[in-house]
Amino acid sequence: MKAVLFDLDGTLTNTIDDIADSMNYALRLYGLPEHPVDAYKIMVGDGARKLAERAVSGRTEYLQSVYDAYMKQYGSHNAVKTRAYDGTTELLQELISRDIRICVLSNKPHSDTITVVGHYFPTIAFDAVQGQIEGVPVKPDPQGALMLSEKLGIKPSDFAYLGDTRTDMNCAVNAGMHPFGALWGFRTAEELLQSGAEALLKTPLDLLRYL
Repeated sequence: MKAVLFDLDGTLTNTIDDIADSMNYALRLYGLPEHPVDAYKIMVGDGARKLAERAVSGRTEYLQSVYDAYMKQYGSHNAVKTRAYDGTTELLQELISRDIRICVLSNKPHSDTITVVGHYFPTIAFDAVQGQIEGVPVKPDPQGALMLSEKLGIKPSDFAYLGDTRTDMNCAVNAGMHPFGALWGFRTAEELLQSGAEALLKTPLDLLRYL
């Protein structure tokens, strides 16, 4: 492998508490039922708009308002309870030492992606960091991953793709990259394997065995 593409939420950072708190705040503003933190592990992964759609639970008349409130709240509360997973910084440092290129592709809005990555990995020189941007379909559409492949000048088949959801595994398969499932993230081993994971990793540093 010449490069590793990382998902962010549930792969590099445990962001679920800040996401849940921000969305529950938005739901409270409009008198809608809140959800437990574990429920958000299933709701996340397909972008903030889809998250809001799932959170309003059919009350689509509130969708835009809840989405807007969430975006504003999360934009200023995305580094409150979030933490980098143990071993992720060490893995990134080792990859850099081996001259393996590293990048991030998230369905989180681009500005939030930049903020979270910069806050939790301030010493890591990523080759590219990309969140959800206008005009580019969210994962599992492969367009974002292929854009990063082109930007780095490395063909997709030379990429390892590390993620924790069906969305990530499908994106990797669609892009012609090698999908690896992060068992420390938000979803199950069964979901990752059924979605095309070539291997499941118990810790971030386990990826080194496959490179």
